[in-house]
Amino acid sequence: MNQLFYTQKIENGFAVFEEEEGRHLLTVLRKKTGDLLQLTDGKGFFYEAELADAGKRQVLARIISKTAAPILRPARLHIGIAPTKQMERLEWFLEKATEIGVDEITLLLCQRSERDSIRLDRLEKILVSAMKQSLRAWLPKLNPPIRFQDFAKKTSEAQKRLAWCSEALLPHLKNTLSPLQDAVIAIGPEGDFSPEEVKIALANGFQGVSLGQARLRTETAGLVAVGIFEILGN
Repeated sequence: MNQLFYTQKIENGFAVFEEEEGRHLLTVLRKKTGDLLQLTDGKGFFYEAELADAGKRQVLARIISKTAAPILRPARLHIGIAPTKQMERLEWFLEKATEIGVDEITLLLCQRSERDSIRLDRLEKILVSAMKQSLRAWLPKLNPPIRFQDFAKKTSEAQKRLAWCSEALLPHLKNTLSPLQDAVIAIGPEGDFSPEEVKIALANGFQGVSLGQARLRTETAGLVAVGIFEILGN
């Protein structure tokens, strides 16, 4: 598989491409009717298809075969992360986390957050692009921004971890996780979680953890967390 395309609209034996993806197929890649394509629906399936309609209004591909993607690890990973002041850094995290393997991402509005204005449509495009580039069949679920207090109270994963810079000695994340159970890991803003937020998280079943001795930027901490869980599960 050299190139992967994406569409959620697969029905009645055909894949329907959105305008932007269809235009990329026809004008950039010069695909023609009859060409074979590899696609994913972002829900765990790969498809082989034949380009059937290369019109200006719609681009259709006839489905030839459907294959379930292999399960790469036994449990799901959910990352809660505070948006960075510079959006490029958050976008970098989303791209790399998707390539490595993350199932769900929630944007956290913390007391010390540096940004609360977010374009989810742009972030979704980055996730799609990273999924295609890494030849994955699962598109991470991106949740809209939520207050950290609400996030801490509503998460239901078996393993809940809070990465924060405590003065007390905390166990390293890698030593607290089981690769067999779903996990949620919360990453705070550059100014860290406030004492009040830490108290709320601990009261709702989160365990405080360390990501090492160095002080990491938000996006770096998020990527370290993703990498640790991925390695444990493989």
